[in-house]
Amino acid sequence: MKNVPLILSIIAVVVAAGFGVFSLTNGPKSEKPQSAGDSDSTYVSKATSGIVYVDLDRIIQEYDMASDLGAVVGTKVKNIQDEVNRRGKQLENEMIEFQNKLDKGLITRSVANVQGQELQKKEAEFNEYANQKNNEVIEEQTVMMNQIADAIQTFINRYNEEKQYTMILTNQRGVPVITADPSLDITDDVIARLNEEYIKEKNKNNK
Repeated sequence: MKNVPLILSIIAVVVAAGFGVFSLTNGPKSEKPQSAGDSDSTYVSKATSGIVYVDLDRIIQEYDMASDLGAVVGTKVKNIQDEVNRRGKQLENEMIEFQNKLDKGLITRSVANVQGQELQKKEAEFNEYANQKNNEVIEEQTVMMNQIADAIQTFINRYNEEKQYTMILTNQRGVPVITADPSLDITDDVIARLNEEYIKEKNKNNK
């Protein structure tokens, strides 16, 4: 079975494919005068256009939920791969031993036919097993990526109920936002609040 790496940047690609542009239809509310001490001033200085963006790569890399789920799924995948490799090596050794007996003339033709058929059956069973485990790996990763994507999307929707941006773009490796005023980048705020909510929920569940 091919190795299926769990790399957060790859997760980000899949998550981004599911997002494209966050679908936010609420237009920006009329802005109230901001005082010098307003805590939201960093994120509204250029918000008159109603368009901001987040760096999805950074969110995936710095989101604690993504790291935790990646570690759990990574362990599961490694255990699956180790077992498949162990069985594959065992079958390979049996085939090598069988071939050596044939080459040295240590078994009769009738015995060779029986053992050869048994090895063919074992090989077919192993291939079926390996394919099944490969599908399990894909399913584990797909569920993980869906969980991360859903958590981020749910948060962004709730986040924008407060912020009321017209559109939040998901930028990844400079696409689609090639260049923009840094004040339109709300990634820091999103990451901080995502992790804050996740830690609270995690601590609550651990009690």
